[in-house]
Amino acid sequence: MRTDHRSPGTTIHDLAAHLRRLPPSCGPTRLIGVDGHAGSGKSTCARQLAAALGGAPVLHLDDIATHEELFAWTGRLLAQVIEPLRQGEPARYPPYDWNTRRFGAVRELPPAPVILLEGVGAGRREVRPFLAGLLWMELPREEAWARGRLRDGEEQSEFWVRWVRAERRHFLEDPSRPFADHLVRQCPEGYEVLPGPVATP
Repeated sequence: MRTDHRSPGTTIHDLAAHLRRLPPSCGPTRLIGVDGHAGSGKSTCARQLAAALGGAPVLHLDDIATHEELFAWTGRLLAQVIEPLRQGEPARYPPYDWNTRRFGAVRELPPAPVILLEGVGAGRREVRPFLAGLLWMELPREEAWARGRLRDGEEQSEFWVRWVRAERRHFLEDPSRPFADHLVRQCPEGYEVLPGPVATP
């Protein structure tokens, strides 16, 4: 999708219109990955994009990952979410509570024309075959991590030490950015959407 204009008020809506036109990738659903470093603004962007899509569901990978499995959640995502959606059936998964360190009551996610899969690792290799599109939040990792630390406060400092180590290892072994269809940059007002490595000769 070409987005040569730079009007931040329309790029997300242009992107939403483009995503609606993509062929389904997971049963009847267009599953869109929103990936990037922790603290890069994925959740905020996914929320705004979901609104531009008329209320598209957002599945946060924070609901799938756990303290013990920061990135070893692929099997659970495939079994509880992707396989049912691929069959045209509702996904059912228990969201993880990061405060109590327990899984909560089962949540249902019915098939929808577009579902956003948001979180670090949304573009991992085992998930990419089921994605209609992959967005990468274009923010350098050190800047993203600094934002994340500031957001989470001093009480999460020990967790961030462990997280940074795990995220470095994950993206070294399974990078997402080279496979992104679009790069999304947060601007003072809105977003700038650019062609990703996959779309750039």
